[in-house]
Amino acid sequence: MASASKASAPLTLPVLPLDDEVVLPGMVVPLDLSDNDVRAAVEAAQAAARPGGGKPRVLLVPRVDGTYAGTGVLGTVEQVGRLSDGDPGALIRGVGRVRIGAGTTGPGAALWVEGSTVEETLPDPLPGSVTELVREYKALATSWLKKRGAWQVVDRVQQIDGVGALADNSGYSPFLTVEQKVELLEAADPVARLRLATAQLREHLAEQDVAETIAKDVQEGVDKQQREFLLRRQLEAVRKELRDLNGEAEGDESDDYRARVEAADLPEKVREAALKEVEKLERSSDQSPEGSWIRTWLDTVLELPWSERTEDQYDIPGAQAILDAEHAGLEDVKERITEYLAVRKRRAARGLGVVGGRRGGAVLALVGPPGVGKTSLGESVAHAMGRKFVRVALGGVRDEAEIRGHRRTYVGALPGRIVRAIKEAGSMNPVVLLDEIDKVGSDFRGDPAAALLEVLDPAQNHTFRDHYLEVELDLSDVVFLATANVLEAIPEALLDRMELVRLDGYTEDEKVVIARDHLLPRQLERAGLEPGEVVLADASLRKLAGEYTREAGVRTLERAIARLLRKVTAQHELGDRELPFTVTPEDLRDLIGRPHHVPESAQDPAERRTAVPGVATGLAVTGAGGDVLFVEASLADPETGAAGLTLTGQLGDVMKESAQIALSFLRSHGAELELPVTGLKDRGVHIHFPAGAVPKDGPSAGVTMTTALASLLSGRQVRTDVAMTGEVSLTGRVLPIGGVKQKLLAAHRAGITTVVIPKRNEADLDDVPAEILEKLEVHPVTDVRQVLEIALAPAAVPVAVAA
Repeated sequence: MASASKASAPLTLPVLPLDDEVVLPGMVVPLDLSDNDVRAAVEAAQAAARPGGGKPRVLLVPRVDGTYAGTGVLGTVEQVGRLSDGDPGALIRGVGRVRIGAGTTGPGAALWVEGSTVEETLPDPLPGSVTELVREYKALATSWLKKRGAWQVVDRVQQIDGVGALADNSGYSPFLTVEQKVELLEAADPVARLRLATAQLREHLAEQDVAETIAKDVQEGVDKQQREFLLRRQLEAVRKELRDLNGEAEGDESDDYRARVEAADLPEKVREAALKEVEKLERSSDQSPEGSWIRTWLDTVLELPWSERTEDQYDIPGAQAILDAEHAGLEDVKERITEYLAVRKRRAARGLGVVGGRRGGAVLALVGPPGVGKTSLGESVAHAMGRKFVRVALGGVRDEAEIRGHRRTYVGALPGRIVRAIKEAGSMNPVVLLDEIDKVGSDFRGDPAAALLEVLDPAQNHTFRDHYLEVELDLSDVVFLATANVLEAIPEALLDRMELVRLDGYTEDEKVVIARDHLLPRQLERAGLEPGEVVLADASLRKLAGEYTREAGVRTLERAIARLLRKVTAQHELGDRELPFTVTPEDLRDLIGRPHHVPESAQDPAERRTAVPGVATGLAVTGAGGDVLFVEASLADPETGAAGLTLTGQLGDVMKESAQIALSFLRSHGAELELPVTGLKDRGVHIHFPAGAVPKDGPSAGVTMTTALASLLSGRQVRTDVAMTGEVSLTGRVLPIGGVKQKLLAAHRAGITTVVIPKRNEADLDDVPAEILEKLEVHPVTDVRQVLEIALAPAAVPVAVAA
C-alpha cells in the first residue's frame, strides 16, 4: 500500500518571503524583523490573530531570483523579541506544507494568499522497503553527524519516527543548495521525499570521502616534504658537529665535486666546462632537478679515462704469432695489423705519435660471409696489440642518439655507445668492434649510419662531440673494426672512410686446421670430455667440412662437431660406446646421418644435372659467400605457338637483360658457331634457375646462360667438371665481374676442377690461396667462343637431331 497526501480546507495567510532560504516543516528558525517583508508579514499575522485563538500564523514561501515557489510552509510565530545581536527578531516554527492558491486581501501591508494544507497519510504498519529506507537514512545521517562531532544531535535524529518528519529534518543540512531544499519542499509524498533526502545525503558523503582522500594525500605529501626538509637540516647539523669535533674544514657536495674536478687529470677545455657546471651546481638548490642532471654529467665526465692509454706491444713477430695461433687463414687482416703496428713503432721512435692533433688510429671494415671469424678477430687484434677490447653491437640500431647520445635535458639521458665503449674499456685507445654495421637502419629518429661518419673519419674524429657530453673527445687513437656481411648495404659515404678488408671464406684445408686446433677443443670442453677421450682424424674433419657442410665460414662445421660429440657422449652414458674413441670417416653416417652436400663429380654420370644438353654450371656470390648456380634451358614445341623468351627463378632486372643478350648473340652468330638457330624465331625459349625461392641478380651469369642455350641447340652436353662466370656482351665479349676469390672457393667446395673466368679478372687470382689454384684449372677468356670450346663436350648425336 502506497503513501498519499491530500489537501484540506483553504487558509488565508500573510506571505513571509524567504530570499535564498528554505524552511521545512518541523524546523524552528529566527528571522530578522528589520527586513520590511518579514516585519509586514509578522505584524499582519499578529493583527489577524484573535485573542485566545492561538499563535499568529504566516506562510513561509521561498523566493528564488524573485520567483515564488508553488508550495510554502505554514509557520507559527512562537516569540517576538531581540536576537543575539540586539536586532528585533521573531522565532518561527514550521508546521506543515501549504499549496499556494490565489492572492487575496487582508490587514496590514503584507501580501495575503489563499492556500490549502497538505495532509500526509502512510500505511500502518510500514512496508519493509520504507522501514529499510528509514534505517538507511538514519545510518547516513548518524555517520555525517559523527564526522562533524554533533553527538547531541545523533540521539535526536534516532528518536524521529515519522517518515515525512525524518525527510524534513534534512532542512537543517548546510550542504544542501536552495534548489535541493525547494525540491524537498515540493515533494508531497513522504516516502518519495525521504528517498530524495537519502540520495542527497549519500551523494554528499561520497563527495566528502573523495575530498578527504585528496586532502589526506596532499597533507601526507606536505608532511613528507617537511619531514625530509627537517631531516636534511638535522643531517647537515650533525655533519657540522662532526666536522667541528674532527677539526675538518666545512664543505658540501659542490665543494666535493670542485675538488674532484681540480684533482682529475682532464684536458684543459674539459676542465673549464666541468668547473662551469660545478658553479651551476653551487648556485642551484637541493630540490632543483637541474642539480641531479649536473651531478650525473659530472660523474660521467670524471669516470671517462681522459688520460689513460695502454702501451702498444711493439713486438711485431710476437703479434704475428698471436694472430696465427688464434686464427687460421685471414692473411689480409693479419698483414694489415702487422703493418699498423710496424708504422706505430716507427712513429713512436721518431716522436711522431701526435701529428696535427691526430694520433695514429685505424678504421678497418671486415666484410665477408657469416662464420668466417670477423667478430672473434677483434679480440685477437686487441690481444696482439696489448689493448683493451670493446664490442658495440649495431644490428637493428635505428636511433641516431644511440651513437651521439641524448641531450642532457631529456629524462634518463645517456651518452652514446661510442662514449660508453670508451668508458667501459677504461682507456682512450681500445680496439672497438662495431659489429654488424650493415644492419644499421634508419627511421624518423634519424640515421645512425650518418652519425658514424664523424666517428670513423680519421680526419675529424679527434674532435668528436657527443650530444650528452658536449665536450671534445679524441677518438683518433682508437682502432675501429667494423664487420659486415653485405658490402652493398653499407652507405657509400661511410664505406669511403674505412679501409676495406675482404674475408672471402676458408679453403677446405683451412677448415680442417681450424676444426682441429680451435673448434674441436672448444666443443670437447663444452661436452664435458677430456682432450683424448674423443679423437677426430683429419680425414673425418675433411669429410665433415666437404660433405656435411657447404659454407664459407665454419659455424655450421662447429655445430656438426658439437652434434657428433653429443652423440658419442650420450652413447657412452647409455653403455653403448667405450671411451676413448676415434671417429673415422666411416663412423660419421652412423653417428650424425648421411652427408647433405655430395659434389656433382661424386654422383653417377647419368644422375648429374649436366647429363643432358641445355644445363650449365655457373658461379655466384651470395650473402653467405660463393656458391654454384645451375642454369637450365629448353625449347618449346613449335606447334604450341609459344614464341619468345620465358625466365623463371626469381631473377632481377640485370639478370633478365643478360638472358636477352645471350639469346640475341646466339641468334646473330648462330651460323658462325654452327648452331641451328633458324627455329628460334618460331619456338619459345625457357631459361630457368633452380632454387626459385632465392632472389638472384647480377650480370655474371651471362656466359653461363649463353653456354646453356648453345648446349641445347647443339645437343652437346656441358662438361660436369666445368663452371664459369662472366658478363657477356652482344658481340660475344666476356667482361669482368666481381667476387672471383669467393667463386673459386665455391667451385672447389663443389668438386669443380675447371673454371672459366674473364681475362680481365686474371689479376684477381693473386688473392686466391695457392693450394686452391693448384687443384683448379683456370681458363681466362676474352670471347664467349672460347667458353663454348672449353665447356661443351663433343657431340654424341648429329646437330640436326638436337635442333
